[in-house]
Amino acid sequence: MAKDSTLVHSTLVTYASMLSLLISCPPFVILLWYTMVHADGSVLHTWNYLYQNGLKGFLDIWPKPTANSCKILACYAIFEAALQLLLPGKRVEGPISPAGNRPVYKANGVLAYAVTLATYISLWWFGIFNPAIVYDHLGEIFSTLIFGSFIFCIFLYIKGHVAPSSSDSGSSGNIIIDFYWGMELYPRIGKHFDIKVFTNCRFGMMSWAVLAVTYCIKQYEEYGRVADSMLVNTVLMLVYVTKFFWWEAGYWNTMDIAHDRAGFYICWGCLVWVPSVYTSPGMYLVKHPVDLGLQLALSILIAGILCIYINYDCDRQRQEFRRTNGKCTVWGKAPSKIVASYKTESGETKTSLLLTSGWWGLARHFHYVPEISAAFFWTVPALSNHVLPYFYVVFLTILLFDRAKRDDDRCRSKYGKFWKLYCEKVPYRIIPGIY
Repeated sequence: MAKDSTLVHSTLVTYASMLSLLISCPPFVILLWYTMVHADGSVLHTWNYLYQNGLKGFLDIWPKPTANSCKILACYAIFEAALQLLLPGKRVEGPISPAGNRPVYKANGVLAYAVTLATYISLWWFGIFNPAIVYDHLGEIFSTLIFGSFIFCIFLYIKGHVAPSSSDSGSSGNIIIDFYWGMELYPRIGKHFDIKVFTNCRFGMMSWAVLAVTYCIKQYEEYGRVADSMLVNTVLMLVYVTKFFWWEAGYWNTMDIAHDRAGFYICWGCLVWVPSVYTSPGMYLVKHPVDLGLQLALSILIAGILCIYINYDCDRQRQEFRRTNGKCTVWGKAPSKIVASYKTESGETKTSLLLTSGWWGLARHFHYVPEISAAFFWTVPALSNHVLPYFYVVFLTILLFDRAKRDDDRCRSKYGKFWKLYCEKVPYRIIPGIY
């Protein structure tokens, strides 16, 4: 009876968490935009406005989707989808799924990224399209994304029931869980258009770079110059996104793609949360051109690039270890490893190698440390006048700590005694010597 009570309580907490995110995320995106663009970045200013005007005041500041915002997003989405389908790329196989399937991808992310930025900047340079228009219609764009992405997630839910792309799909029997977590692990349209690659990489991550450039151009048009704070922010974000696309094939082995299904949590997050929240430090800096001075600006820039490099090298180290089946060197030595066996859902026995040296000997998720640090360094040019620009750093920290726990739980269930042995060899989850 106690077990049943615990299960019911856990289920209710899960439902409550999902519903709260479904309800609270869209309004937060709008409030973030309004505060950054129209309230001088002041949370107190926005709070006072809402306190005085209530729900009606909130509805008044919520921008409505417009024809312009729909056109901008449609052009961008079609352009990115075309690049994903048409640009050449190397054939890459993903990890074997729980149902025993192995997805195949076309790795053309770097080329798509280069073509996107070159096209966007060229359109501005030759006076064909002014990116400042995107900033001017940003609220409408976010509003369109909020509603459009909900419709898209409903489409994914229906597709998962009616026409799943693979056996890595199925219903939990609960509509809220199915909508939130997703019905399919690898949903595709036809044989070649991978939906998660589009939402996570070609729309979400690409929009991060596009908006970083947009904010830079908008500040230039507003003030006739680009402040060193904006330059540091933009350069670090572009370096990070460049790193992402350089390593995109490795990303297809991560939890986001290989384990999390395509539902509201992942797809709505990548389509809405990434463009709005992840770019928010740059959004704030548009109208707050902080002058750091050469020495401080260079110090922040170098520290940020170093963090991004360490984050990249962590992933590169593990990817090379997997690619060579452990027959490589890690920091100049043969790698320390654990050979772990596990069973797929079909009952087939497989083996994996768990790296226990190099960066991965410091902590089981050490790569999250430089990632959070990099986010701090591209945010700190905003200095300390307002706290809201630092929301992304706080959110990322919570997200990655939660992801590390979920990944540990999944691996413990998957590898059993081998994961226990791994945790004995690498006792810290994220921060060496602390956690």
